[in-house]
Amino acid sequence: MIQYLQLLFAAKFPERDERGASAVEYGLLVAGIAAVIVAIVFVLGDTITSAFSDTCTEVSTGVDGAANADCTP
Repeated sequence: MIQYLQLLFAAKFPERDERGASAVEYGLLVAGIAAVIVAIVFVLGDTITSAFSDTCTEVSTGVDGAANADCTP
């Protein structure tokens, strides 16, 4: 009797395949991370560029104060 009820229940309520839903969730997660990275680059881009430029200038002038390298981005 229990086996009959299990078969009846399985026929009425088949297991759902959620692989597609998982793929969509991962896709949305990747898109969200990419959007955050793009936003950070736009917000902090000028600050990071100037920091690297300042560092390059300091390294290229060295101890003697003479310019040894081209630091144009």
